[in-house]
Amino acid sequence: MPRLNLSLIPEPGPRRVYLLATLINTYGTGLVLTTLTLFAVRVVHLPAARAGLAMTIAGLVGLMAAMPIGRLADRRGPRNVYRVVLLVLAAAAAGYVLFAHSFTSFLIVTTVDGSALISSGAANVALLRRVGGEKATTFRSQMAAVLNVGITLGVATAAVALELNTVAAYRALFLANALTCLIGAAILGRLPKYEPLPGAREESPFTALRDRAFVGYTVLSGAMYTQYFVLIVLLPVWVVYHTSAPRWTVSAFVIINTVIVVLFQVRVGKTVQTIRQGGAAFRRAGVIFLVSCSAMGLATGIPAWAALLLLAAAVVLHSFGELWHASGTYALDFGLAPPHAQGQYQGLASVGTGAGQALAPILLIGLVLSLGRFGFVLLGAWFAALGLTGPAVARWGERTRPAAEAEAAQAAEAAQAGQAAVAD
Repeated sequence: MPRLNLSLIPEPGPRRVYLLATLINTYGTGLVLTTLTLFAVRVVHLPAARAGLAMTIAGLVGLMAAMPIGRLADRRGPRNVYRVVLLVLAAAAAGYVLFAHSFTSFLIVTTVDGSALISSGAANVALLRRVGGEKATTFRSQMAAVLNVGITLGVATAAVALELNTVAAYRALFLANALTCLIGAAILGRLPKYEPLPGAREESPFTALRDRAFVGYTVLSGAMYTQYFVLIVLLPVWVVYHTSAPRWTVSAFVIINTVIVVLFQVRVGKTVQTIRQGGAAFRRAGVIFLVSCSAMGLATGIPAWAALLLLAAAVVLHSFGELWHASGTYALDFGLAPPHAQGQYQGLASVGTGAGQALAPILLIGLVLSLGRFGFVLLGAWFAALGLTGPAVARWGERTRPAAEAEAAQAAEAAQAGQAAVAD
């Protein structure tokens, strides 16, 4: 088991500024993460099915925005593009309160919100790579830990509005989310501008799509991404309706997962830096998920105390699998993408993870849950099979990357550009 690491606050400078903005933005995300459907039902007066339809359409439309915005971040510089996206997110959050009064208006606002949200991922990672420099992969693990802190604090705050269950309380959450986006955008203005890297403006908009190794990685990453929803979508239903474990454990398991990620993500991330190490991390995560998912399935039909202990152990194990999976993703995202086209490549990766997110409820609730214990074993085997392909995808990526000399030259150019931006 990795050793504990509490180092989440970097030295003064761009990295600390970036993490402060991340904490504020993700706090705002946490405010509305669990309340959007309830807002649609309670405030807009939509049936739950209609609200779900609107969010599904918005998610699918949003996938088309990721690559263009990512390429724009490469060509115009990631800082300002990301700040503009945050302003759009702020406008969308306020739009829920000011304009979303029917299905059509709710669909329009949700589509703008969803498109900006998935686009923010591409621009954000492009910015993160420039801020992180040579230690971008480790810095992304640090960011992931801060992200979990921010979202957890936001969800905890949202619980107050959920308890009040009033129209004013739900509207206040979305207005607060808009405010956090504005504050985050203002804080990011303190970062260097980070001009586009050499070759970014000349790069074809279809480079990532023509990179077959990266397309293969995108499919793998998108399929593996469904593991994030095991604890927040599948497990709650399983615990409440199919085991004798206390219902309060649903929240406890999410807290356990969050604490583990916050405390150990940076430590694990430091050991996964190269493309090859990223592939190996996927393999390790897949094997862990095989054990953790199978253990969850065994929690039915046993006494409450036994179910509680078994599920708690499974959640802890699954959380460490998540650490390795996330670290592998960070290493492959950065290792396979040229520095000057990071936004475009991350936009394509976001399409994969977005598709995985869209399919997760159908796969987990519609298929796995209906098969009971056997479904959990199949799910674990599926993750294990995906993980075992990780090293092969990594080797494929290594074979098709530029020569080591070219990569070194790109790294030197990136470092020089970063130094120049800081000097400005």
